[in-house]
Amino acid sequence: MPREIEFRRIPGLPPYVFTIIDALKIEARRAGRDVVDLGFGNPDLPSPEIAVEKLAEAARNSRNHRYSASRGIPKLREAVAGLYARRFGVLLDPDTEIISTIGAKEGFSHLMWVLLQPGDAAIVPTPSYPIHIWGPYFAGADARQVDIGDGTDAAGYIDRVMEAWEYGWPKPRVVVLSFPHNPTTTIATKEDLQRLVDWARERDVVLVHDLAYADMTFDGFVPPSIMECEGAKEVAVELYSMTKSYSMAGWRVAFLVGRKDVVGALGKLKSYLDYGTFQPIQIAATVTLNEATDYPAEASAVYEARRDALYDGLQRIGWDIHKPGGTMFAWARIPEPYQDMGSVEFATHVIERCDVAVSPGVGFGPGGDGFVRFALIENEQRIGQAVRNLKRGLERL
Repeated sequence: MPREIEFRRIPGLPPYVFTIIDALKIEARRAGRDVVDLGFGNPDLPSPEIAVEKLAEAARNSRNHRYSASRGIPKLREAVAGLYARRFGVLLDPDTEIISTIGAKEGFSHLMWVLLQPGDAAIVPTPSYPIHIWGPYFAGADARQVDIGDGTDAAGYIDRVMEAWEYGWPKPRVVVLSFPHNPTTTIATKEDLQRLVDWARERDVVLVHDLAYADMTFDGFVPPSIMECEGAKEVAVELYSMTKSYSMAGWRVAFLVGRKDVVGALGKLKSYLDYGTFQPIQIAATVTLNEATDYPAEASAVYEARRDALYDGLQRIGWDIHKPGGTMFAWARIPEPYQDMGSVEFATHVIERCDVAVSPGVGFGPGGDGFVRFALIENEQRIGQAVRNLKRGLERL
């Protein structure tokens, strides 16, 4: 018999705890139970109609069935430049400061390859979107996790990042940021980001800002792009995705923008790895960015109404949580009567006793174990049903 293969990198990955809750959800539904799924952050709104129409039209043209360009077709990069000019007042060169990626996860992971190697370190938030923690690990580097808190204090987190860099060795080459933040929903002001840019300009640090929730904020707050900050192009790159803003999760369309040499390095690596997203998708994305300019605000309004339904409902039943200012999530500390449970045990209890699926906080890093995350992926009526189920099943509240 062949000897058992010793895999690289894979043994270091922890169990993907979200699969535990997903398996329980599937089992419950097979048993005929009506589970309200507020777990996986998978947008349920349809993509813009114009995107679907242009995709179908472009797919019928056989010229678009050939290899495309890993950097993204020129008109798509021009559309991204137009978006940044309109939305943020930032001028970007489509040829040198923008590259298309096959979703933000692909772009981020490969970006870590060009910025980090064994012996290097990156500062990442905890809790965090898992790829932000594991991307540096896949590059062979150390991911130094800094507590981002409970979702209420971006400025304090930035202080802790600076402190971790000053006292760490070797000095981290990369600082990973994401505001509005998944899962904690922390939001940052332009002044917060400017402080980081000013700090990074005095050190050999690259700031990587994942702006996945650029358009999904509430109560009138408008999240800044880090590229709005003075001097940002010297030290920062930013990921912008169409996944949430345009409900195009399965399309896998995102962009890295900012510092020219970093964008160029990712482009060189990608030229060896892929030929870009299917060209009809790029064409559809181009038209969507140029013409469906009202869609992000319309989608955000839907999620804000769902946010209100969940927040108000949880407050009524005695589960006090921080009111999210952005993202499509709510980050909820496990209620005091249940704090003897870890987040996996509590999420399991919730699905078994309440028929509601939530994500265990520990799946976002050790800093999340006292929390669960709600995803706003059901309509307001279903969210109301979830709240009633929680009131019935969480008897200690």
